[in-house]
Amino acid sequence: MAIEILPARLANQIAAGEVVERPASVVKELVENSIDAGATRIDIDIEKGGSKLIRVRDNGSGISKADLQLALSRHATSKIHCLDDLEAIMSLGFRGEALASVSSVSRLTITSRPAEQPEAWSAFAEGRDMAVNVKPAAHPVGCTVEVVDLFFNTPARRKFLRTDKTEFSHIDELLRRIALSRFDITINLRHNGTPIRQYRRVPDNGDPLRRLKAVCGQKFVDHALRIDLTHHDMALRGWICTPDGARQQNDMQHCFVNQRMMKDKLINHAIRQGYEQSLAHDQYAAFVLYIDVDPHQVDVNVHPAKHEVRFHQARLVHDFIYQAIYDGLQQSQSTIDNTVNPETGEVRETVSYQPRASAVATATPYQQAMDAFPDYPGKQQPPVCSHSGREPRPAHSSVPSKQATQAYQALMTPQQSEPNTISDPASSKVETSICSAPTKTANAQTGLGKVLSVVEQHYILMAWQEGVWLADYYALENWRHRGALQPALSEGLVTQPLLIPQRLSASSSECEFVSHYQALLGQFGIHLRVKGQQLMVMSVCQPLRQHNLQAFIPALLHFLSTLDPEQSHEDHSASLWSWLAKQLTVASDPVSLAQAVQTVSDIEQYWQSEALEQGRQRYFKRLDLTSVIEALQHD
Repeated sequence: MAIEILPARLANQIAAGEVVERPASVVKELVENSIDAGATRIDIDIEKGGSKLIRVRDNGSGISKADLQLALSRHATSKIHCLDDLEAIMSLGFRGEALASVSSVSRLTITSRPAEQPEAWSAFAEGRDMAVNVKPAAHPVGCTVEVVDLFFNTPARRKFLRTDKTEFSHIDELLRRIALSRFDITINLRHNGTPIRQYRRVPDNGDPLRRLKAVCGQKFVDHALRIDLTHHDMALRGWICTPDGARQQNDMQHCFVNQRMMKDKLINHAIRQGYEQSLAHDQYAAFVLYIDVDPHQVDVNVHPAKHEVRFHQARLVHDFIYQAIYDGLQQSQSTIDNTVNPETGEVRETVSYQPRASAVATATPYQQAMDAFPDYPGKQQPPVCSHSGREPRPAHSSVPSKQATQAYQALMTPQQSEPNTISDPASSKVETSICSAPTKTANAQTGLGKVLSVVEQHYILMAWQEGVWLADYYALENWRHRGALQPALSEGLVTQPLLIPQRLSASSSECEFVSHYQALLGQFGIHLRVKGQQLMVMSVCQPLRQHNLQAFIPALLHFLSTLDPEQSHEDHSASLWSWLAKQLTVASDPVSLAQAVQTVSDIEQYWQSEALEQGRQRYFKRLDLTSVIEALQHD
């Protein structure tokens, strides 16, 4: 057959084969575009596992009318402009072909409005002829991309899609990873109209463990060690699990390079080697790690799906990661038993290691460790310079040698720093701490204090600063529930469908109240469906999952009947917020010390420092021990 130039339609579909593997591939490209656009909130709607609809809406910078049509062209991007940009990429996307590839196998609509543009415009492209139609639309500042009927014009590829449940699970897992990469972005996921995930953004001074717990679960947080290591232009931070938190499969391994999701062989080998002496052969490590390097020292343009990178100083990066993992696990084992209070779960101290890096011309401890440590498999040995005066490195081995281990231990041993020297600015720092509870230092400064005991079955005795304080447990419990329900006043609570919807009888007036306040109830994650003279409880928010709904729903209907229709929606929201918190606060004497510790810990996570201080003044009474101290002194 004669050689011919491929038609544009066929060429675009071949490009789509590289990018659009399944619906999760589309979601990845669109969400990464939203992140690159500076979005702080991203809403993803999925129907039928993504084969019917994928809608991604954000509040980012948007696309101007002049660029809408160009955005659907091959290799069109605003993220790089020259070869130098390609050598230092910090954005998630840069190839400029994702939208064109997606539109070639779907019906794609982009609706966008930049802040400086008074109106929004919409661009539509369909796989048949790739023609782009632009027309005016209504849209807030930001961008919405709708992908309808994925692979509608390529039935051979559509039949290889799995079930809706399987395809959606891939999307869910993808968004879990993205949620771990950017704690500062709110991500909401809905499937077939039902909210499935809500990852609320963590403020600048907020607790990152809230997002970590939402994605990885409580068990991960309970066994997590905080890692924070820096050296020159490299930084490694995040959490690794102790051997007690090991898993039977590698489903809790998340690594990010410059906030980009990675499945890199070099990184995985370094982490696996760091765990080698801590885990059994049938156990897998669990970790969430963030590697930050100079963008000029890493090449992200080596994999079609951008899952792998190439480091210019691969040996240094490998051993840098190994150092943090291995030393953190080894040295934390001697501090865990001594630092965790077995009765309250409180961490009493944080262990810090600050090795000093020398500034002289001789080999530094870090370099000595690098030289002594074996290469990772497949790494070519660099030639030894005859004038360097250094011995050739040992032969390759998959197990650290005794010399390597000693070098790393010497490197991480705290040293006495000398005043008025210039050798310390390049020092590294490793911090290891248990993440299961706030530290003593944190409690003393920004928290509510340390729980000492439970008095008279429901009064909490606490120590804070130099005083002793007393609080009513039920008042604190109500405060905790108000904190758990607080997101309903801004972003709304995530609703959780009931496995079997509950059917309740209701009067016509009660049904009218439910219909009238559907938006208010939905804000709190409560979905009631009216069917004649009956109500179907379809879903509720997480705090109500264990509640007695047979008694709760009639009480809720009575509360709705007491609302003043003249009041605003915000007033109704505040009233329902307070009422729900009271419903969730149930008396349960006697109160255990563990309950008290958990309640105080939850309050510190739900509320910011200013609200905590206001709550202290409202709920806590300081005990005057002057007379007692004087009596003891006279004795």
